[in-house]
Amino acid sequence: MVGTAAMQLPTYRTDSVDQRAFARDVRRNVQAYFSETGRSTKGTVGLWVKVVVMLSLYVLPLVALIALQLTGWWAVASAVVMGVGMAGLGMSVMHDGVHGSSSRHAWVNKLLGSSMNLMGSSVLTWRIQHNGMHHTHTNIDQVDGDLDSRGLLRFSEHAPLKPIHRFQHLHAFFFYGLLTITKLVVDFQTLAEFNRNGMTKAQKVDPQGAVWRLVGVKFLYLAVFLGLPLAFSALPWWGVIGCFALTHFVASVILGTVFQLAHIVEEAVQPLPDAQGVVAMDWTVHELHTTANFTRTNRLLGWYIGGLNFQVEHHLFPHICHVHYHRIAPIVERTARQYGVPYHHHPTLLGALASHVRRLKALGRPAVA
Repeated sequence: MVGTAAMQLPTYRTDSVDQRAFARDVRRNVQAYFSETGRSTKGTVGLWVKVVVMLSLYVLPLVALIALQLTGWWAVASAVVMGVGMAGLGMSVMHDGVHGSSSRHAWVNKLLGSSMNLMGSSVLTWRIQHNGMHHTHTNIDQVDGDLDSRGLLRFSEHAPLKPIHRFQHLHAFFFYGLLTITKLVVDFQTLAEFNRNGMTKAQKVDPQGAVWRLVGVKFLYLAVFLGLPLAFSALPWWGVIGCFALTHFVASVILGTVFQLAHIVEEAVQPLPDAQGVVAMDWTVHELHTTANFTRTNRLLGWYIGGLNFQVEHHLFPHICHVHYHRIAPIVERTARQYGVPYHHHPTLLGALASHVRRLKALGRPAVA
């Protein structure tokens, strides 16, 4: 993402009566559901069960690696399970916590959101980049950081096209696997940018203090998840580093793939603001044009990925805990159909993956330049 202090952030305006009516009614209808059922919009007991499961999947393999002196394929298996747990912790626990949707109590949300520290990443930079920029300006080039060109990958049709992008549909998933391990370093660059453009201060956070806290988080993370196995496990140093890298690779492939299935698919558009920085669309309608759901009926997958297969509902109602998305999705879809607003949904995971691959392939060709 470019320095946003030097650019104009988009605004969303429309003269369409229907678009404004949809924005009003979809919120009214979802609120009516919670009022009529008496349900809280926050997490249930099931959310706390998930917290325990995901923390266990992530931490217990590390304990077993050291306590049981695992080697060979058992050590590899522990690293894989840790990767699955890391991704699940990020999607099912941290994500809702940082959005403030897990609980009515701010301290609980902060606690769950801080689970990102266990993955060696910055809660602050995530909150600014994800909650602030991605959620507000979804699929807007140069503003939504998720569209940033990442070396060999081109996610935006408005970004420069390079010859290597022609093959990105073949190598993309490997590079998704570098997401979290590169974030260990990139967080410093991202925080420095946010400090320069004033976004850190906008969060009422002292920029210098944020840097030192980030250093502390990184140090403690590496001391526990890399230092302890180096000191006490039966693995040689290269085995410990290999397992560490494998954990990150597994987690990153899962995270990267799930994130992309919501916005880098064929139906999701990438509009540009006009010369005055205006997107000629109601913001709510914009979110439905740029976002897609997938495999809504797969309850097990939805449980593991924290409802991120319901990205439409998540983008419209980030303050609602993901445990409710499967109930409000039919309400959102019905209201969208009523007003002629697109509601993108891939019924199967394979269908969503195929659409993502086709979109990557198209983005690597001059026709989409």
